[in-house]
Amino acid sequence: MARYFETFPKLLYDIDNTKNFKIVTDIFRRIKVREQLKTNAALFSKYSVPSGEQPETTSYKHFGTTDYFWIILLLNDITDRYYGWPLSDQDFEKYVKDKYTNPQAVHHYEITQSSGPTTGNGPDDYSHKIEVNETEAGAESVSNYEYERREQDRKRQIKLLDPRYLPMFLEEFERLIRR
Repeated sequence: MARYFETFPKLLYDIDNTKNFKIVTDIFRRIKVREQLKTNAALFSKYSVPSGEQPETTSYKHFGTTDYFWIILLLNDITDRYYGWPLSDQDFEKYVKDKYTNPQAVHHYEITQSSGPTTGNGPDDYSHKIEVNETEAGAESVSNYEYERREQDRKRQIKLLDPRYLPMFLEEFERLIRR
C-alpha cells in the first residue's frame, strides 16, 4: 500500500437521489495514531523542515518515495498541509503582512515562569515562558511577527518514522482503515 486513499473502503453513493449509484471512496474514515506510539522515541527521528520543503520532498528524502508524505502529516497531527506545515520564508513574510496591519505591534506579554523549567530546551523552545498582562513585573512584549516566527519554528520541528517500522505501520493502518 502506498497511497493514502487506496486502502479506504469503497461504497455506493447516490449523489442526486436518482438511483444512479457511483462507487466512491469512504473519505470519512479516520485513523488516530495512539499517543503511546507517537511518544515512543525509538520509532522516530527528529527533523527540522528546511524553508520551502514540501511534505512530498521530505517523504522522498526519508523514505525514497513521495508516496508516504501522508504518514509524515498523520504522525505529526498536521491536517492542513498549507498552514499546518511550515511555510517557506517568502510565504511566511506574505502571511504575516496579510494577517497583521502592524507586524511589529505587541501580540502579547510574557515572563519566565518561576517554577518548573525556567529555561528553554534550545533556542526555539519557549515552553518556559507564560503569557501575562502587560502590568506584570518583568513582562516582556512579543510582537506579532515574533509570535508567528515562533509558531513557524515550532511547526518546522517534526518527527519522522524510522523506515524500518514503515511496513508494520502500513499493515496496521490498512487493517484499521478497513474496519
